[in-house]
Amino acid sequence: MICKLIFRIAKVALLMAALMAIVAVVAWFYPEKFLCVESGPVSADVIVLLGGGQHERPQRAAELFLQHAAPRVIISGAGDQEINRQILIRAGVPAAAIEVESESTTTRENARFAIKLLRAEKVRKVILVTSWYHSRRALVTFKHFAPELTWYSRPSYFGFAREEWTRTGLGRRMRLEFLKLPGYWIRYGVSPF
Repeated sequence: MICKLIFRIAKVALLMAALMAIVAVVAWFYPEKFLCVESGPVSADVIVLLGGGQHERPQRAAELFLQHAAPRVIISGAGDQEINRQILIRAGVPAAAIEVESESTTTRENARFAIKLLRAEKVRKVILVTSWYHSRRALVTFKHFAPELTWYSRPSYFGFAREEWTRTGLGRRMRLEFLKLPGYWIRYGVSPF
């Protein structure tokens, strides 16, 4: 009887391991299907633009602003905040509609510092703008730290086509997301699912 139970548990564990291995292989070879989260056309109280990328993020945020997806943009992230602000302004976003959070240096800090502003301003619905390969981790991180808010993901698609990954250098950054997702899960409790 005990042997049968142990055999069943081992069988289930082996099936789970095989299933996880299949999911990992599919995610590795088709990362755009796993990493990219797109909410589609939505409207919100504010757009939160995460720093980083190759300046495609502020261009995407400006595009959404001009489509009236949200009336304001918060730039979150130290280092490129002024460049991102200038890109937004040149693209037609009024300076008065832009707020800057310039202390954060990681996705977790983006969430913590931006959420502090959002709560103080009583914001309810937020569009996150980041790179497509970063959109899953960004979305789940913000949801984890502020589950009471409604979060949408509207990433930029720079370098989305597979043939562009090597030319644009996104392959390496995209692959690092597969390490960062479980890292955030283990370290901060942010589930990637």
